[in-house]
Amino acid sequence: MKFHTARNLTVAALLSIAHSMTNAQSVENVVLNVYKEPTCGCCNGWIDHMNDNGYSTTSHHPVDIQKLKDEFGLKNEWRSCHTAVHKDGYYFEGHIPEKFIAQFLASPPQGAMGLAVPGMPIGGPGMEMGNRFTPYDILLINKDGSHSIFASIKNASEQQ
Repeated sequence: MKFHTARNLTVAALLSIAHSMTNAQSVENVVLNVYKEPTCGCCNGWIDHMNDNGYSTTSHHPVDIQKLKDEFGLKNEWRSCHTAVHKDGYYFEGHIPEKFIAQFLASPPQGAMGLAVPGMPIGGPGMEMGNRFTPYDILLINKDGSHSIFASIKNASEQQ
């Protein structure tokens, strides 16, 4: 009987793990709605970066992108040229490297609204200019209007 009970527990544990793995969101299932100006080349570069890493993106060109960002609750200090919105309502503002979006989506912090890279740092995804690079912070933005540093990117290799 002990073997049978242990076996049942093992089978139950394996089924539980398999169930959680099937419910986990893979990159291939992530769709981002990207709001940007129609002529923004660096936004297109970031979209290419995301698509090259297995994401699906749909571009939208609102009449007034700043008004839309106001409606999203994105403070001016967090803003960049484009805003990506995940199906679960998370916002990804600016030139955030894919690996940090994947890290965020794997375990979104409680109370989080999303991530932001304010401005347009040289060397970020979509902002490549040869070997030039400007260090930058990726901010964790919270629903309560606060933010903190999610990651500090000191060199281009940290984006990979």
